[in-house]
Amino acid sequence: MSELAKGCEHFLEYRQNHGLQSFKIIYKYLVKPGQEARKLKAKTCVCHVCHCFTPRLHTCLMCVYFGCMNPDNHMRVHVKSAGHPLAVDLNYGTVFCFKCRDYTYDGSLDEICRETDQQLAHKKYHISRQPVAYVAWEPTKSEMELLKQNPKRRRVEPNSTVGLRGLYNLGNTCFMNCIVQALAHTPILRDYFLSDRHRCFLDTMQQRCVVCEMGNIFQEFYSGVSCPYIPFKLLHLVWTHARHLAGYEQQDAHEFFIAVLDVLHHHSGGQTPTVTQPGHCSCIVDQTYNGRLQSDVQCQTCKSVSTTVDPFRDISLDLAPSMVTNRTSTPVETNDIQSDRTSPASSTNSGETLLSAVPATLYECLDRFTRPESLGSESKIKCNKCRSYQESTKKLSVKKLPIVTCFHLKRFEHSLRSRKIAKYIQFDLEIDLTSYMARISESSDNRYSLFAVVNHSGSLFNGHYTCFIRQQQDQWYKCDDAWITKATTEEVLSSEGYLLFYHKKVLEYS
Repeated sequence: MSELAKGCEHFLEYRQNHGLQSFKIIYKYLVKPGQEARKLKAKTCVCHVCHCFTPRLHTCLMCVYFGCMNPDNHMRVHVKSAGHPLAVDLNYGTVFCFKCRDYTYDGSLDEICRETDQQLAHKKYHISRQPVAYVAWEPTKSEMELLKQNPKRRRVEPNSTVGLRGLYNLGNTCFMNCIVQALAHTPILRDYFLSDRHRCFLDTMQQRCVVCEMGNIFQEFYSGVSCPYIPFKLLHLVWTHARHLAGYEQQDAHEFFIAVLDVLHHHSGGQTPTVTQPGHCSCIVDQTYNGRLQSDVQCQTCKSVSTTVDPFRDISLDLAPSMVTNRTSTPVETNDIQSDRTSPASSTNSGETLLSAVPATLYECLDRFTRPESLGSESKIKCNKCRSYQESTKKLSVKKLPIVTCFHLKRFEHSLRSRKIAKYIQFDLEIDLTSYMARISESSDNRYSLFAVVNHSGSLFNGHYTCFIRQQQDQWYKCDDAWITKATTEEVLSSEGYLLFYHKKVLEYS
């Protein structure tokens, strides 16, 4: 593992010099207290300055001091005066480093928390520590009769918070938290994992199975527990199987999304796509996210068309101005604009290149993605009919739409001058992709509904990821690491948008 993956150096120094006995006592008696200790906590655990018990009360890891983390931040006052940089959150047991200005993660802390929780559960509920073998549930005759008598599904209350759970930032891991939120609120994945349909084929290596861990995360999200979850194991597994993402540096959310889908595909026993069967796999990842993209290359001499079909799991859409060759002295018409005036970035002289406008809507991005593109004289392709290299045009269309479509707006431009394209792109709650299909069928319903939006704030080199997720039909929430707040539809649709997740409204079975 890289040097960046070692964690907080201040906590490592404290652990080496003082051990973790103080944390063990704090977690056992103040974070997860028993009945008697809970009474003591209620009397003594108040801020030493304002004498209030706030939801964000912390205690110093090096001395007996309680301080709040409200706007007055009396805990920070103690840190400056005593020089003690580490504090424990009395609600969740996480350690905050004031020098790093972030919560830190260490495997030894998690082990202490796990052992303490098991001891408390064993003492309170007399739970055996022996592992219980998995047995598939099959309804009895009486249960079958009960199900027949009550065919209606239980409705979710409008104010239900089941499925809403924050995720702690383990050190520049906001990119991971946003993707986990989007996956956890994907309806078809939720139904798959909560019905326990995954059967791990790694046998003795189940501890390294990302699909098993994803199943655990779904169980945690929909358990009804509201406190934030620490996705440390998923982070470790991704580092193990996608080493280019290892370390505490800020990573790209789109790159993480593709890497996670790839690992989930392989750990589900997924098959590698072939030329004859592109994207043909029965694993849950490919069944949910895989579509097929058709590429038609037409020879400009004989007009013959060569067609290839490739699988895709997301669609990346360019936002940068596109280059259009003008072969006449008349205005150039593209799917983006129709311009009859010249500017410093364009010219109407014959054979020169024009700079088209940046698309303003998601539909305009898709129009640009699927419009015919001239490959030019420098990229001639051998025509089987002409038996020689000829200039040609290329056009993309969708052969098969996936159940969940992810649109990646390419805001990070790495060219002669690297930059972030922060232009607002309008997108809708519902979209219809029929006009982008290679073959339009009247029986197919290609309408999609928006259920998650990942946003990036900041510049190309630093920033922060947040996510909007749809809990129910018209209820939206903003996920900012551990914090979940209610959001309006207007806030969602006015956000910048980096990754847009749409779910097909009508599922078609073949």
